[in-house]
Amino acid sequence: MTGRIIETSACVAEGAAHLARVEPRFAQALEETGPLPLRRRRDGFEALLDAIVSQQLSVAAAEAIWHKLKVARLTGPRKIRWANDEELRACGLSRQKIVYARELAGSGVNYAALRGMPSDAVIAELVRIKGIGQWTAEIYAMFSLGRADVFAPGDLALQESTRLLFEMPERPSEKALRAMAQDWSPWRGVAARLLWAYYRVAKDREGIR
Repeated sequence: MTGRIIETSACVAEGAAHLARVEPRFAQALEETGPLPLRRRRDGFEALLDAIVSQQLSVAAAEAIWHKLKVARLTGPRKIRWANDEELRACGLSRQKIVYARELAGSGVNYAALRGMPSDAVIAELVRIKGIGQWTAEIYAMFSLGRADVFAPGDLALQESTRLLFEMPERPSEKALRAMAQDWSPWRGVAARLLWAYYRVAKDREGIR
């Protein structure tokens, strides 16, 4: 069972309304953020490569690198396999991320099959690939597969936004935030969207691409 899939803005609005009912602080945050973005992307190799590019980078830095890769037409698996390291470095990829990109290109992931798999199975399938950790797999499940109940507690912007919204003395750890987010099921993916939107309002900068 894949669980609820977020397909439209109406799905996001439904999840946001539920969260506002169960948690007053989410209702407060929604008043400041307004309607939440859909944040749906196409699935497949390019979406995962994009997530790898974004690892441990600011939104602006990741966007700059991704733009260079697009201009160079280096966003497909065959192009990544054929490109030399110099070409990939010229787009801004680090040595480590070049390795990760090549690992993904040769992984043989069945992207169509992922669509029908439970979220836990999707994440387990993806994290077996070198360079794809829990955060990258969860981001893919949320944005490219539309899983409504997937959260990414290792995301620093989500941790900081939670600290601000819930008036915590320090950022919750990944483990603590994962436990905290259990209360936001079955709309944890919308809770993530809300927290990223609140981060943008509170910090005046984007927390996720």
